[in-house]
Amino acid sequence: MPRTIWSGAISFGLVTVPIHVVSATEDHSIHFHRVHLSDMGRVRNRKYCEIEDREVSTAEIGKGYEYAKDTIVPVLDEELREMPLPTAKAIELVAFMPAESIDPIRVGDGYYLEPDGQVAAKPYMLLVKALQRSSKVAVAKYAWSGRERLGLLRVRDDVIVLHAMRWEDEVRSPAELAPEAVELTEQELVEAEHLIDRLTRDDLEGEEFTDRYTKAVEELIDAKREHRDPPTAGEEPKEPGQIVDLMAALKESVAKARESRGEDATVHDMPKKKTAKKASAKKQPAKKTAAKKTAAKKATRKPRTA
Repeated sequence: MPRTIWSGAISFGLVTVPIHVVSATEDHSIHFHRVHLSDMGRVRNRKYCEIEDREVSTAEIGKGYEYAKDTIVPVLDEELREMPLPTAKAIELVAFMPAESIDPIRVGDGYYLEPDGQVAAKPYMLLVKALQRSSKVAVAKYAWSGRERLGLLRVRDDVIVLHAMRWEDEVRSPAELAPEAVELTEQELVEAEHLIDRLTRDDLEGEEFTDRYTKAVEELIDAKREHRDPPTAGEEPKEPGQIVDLMAALKESVAKARESRGEDATVHDMPKKKTAKKASAKKQPAKKTAAKKTAAKKATRKPRTA
């Protein structure tokens, strides 16, 4: 069971739900120590006081804000905990909205909220069922690590998940990064849609969704520990060249996607639109012949008498 990161309560109107916050994710990446390569001695960061010219312990270290170049204001952890802030000890729900209306770029790490004892079970499940029936997520405010934060609450398998969110001014505008206007044909768009359809799936399970880098690092460490030659990368992948024919690249991608799923990889050309047939040149003289016959008939008619 993961350790508790923070303890407090969910403030839901006049309803209070005592909870424990635990991490919802695990870090499986491989971490390295900094070592002196000649003798494998550990290289550590020393906590050094530049005024007293000596190394200090963790108990002697605190927070300080540089108000000016030669002025630092000390701030104690006790003072931060006792600030008159409603969200200092509670996750305060401030709004409810559809999940699709929130830009995913503002959503960060996730944490599970565990009810604190049997007393919290009923209000906890009340919030769970209310969120499920409304098909909405809750937007909350809370204070962690010396700052007030924005959060998103949703339900996963009858457990409330808290996602850290970025404030609006923390997200940079992408307007200046957008490319200049380009022209796309209907065939290119249709072929791109075919590629999306071929790569669409309902889950993220399978060999292609595994961490191959971590596995390769583990094999490298095992080989060096057993004094074996580490595995090599083999043939280097070709560098991507400049796209010359976009349609050809799209069709080839669709074929590879079909082949990877065991389907027929034959790429069929797009059906061409039917165009009106032009009148042939041979039929034009027929109109002239018909005109001559009409003129001849008029000439053979007898003149009317008065």
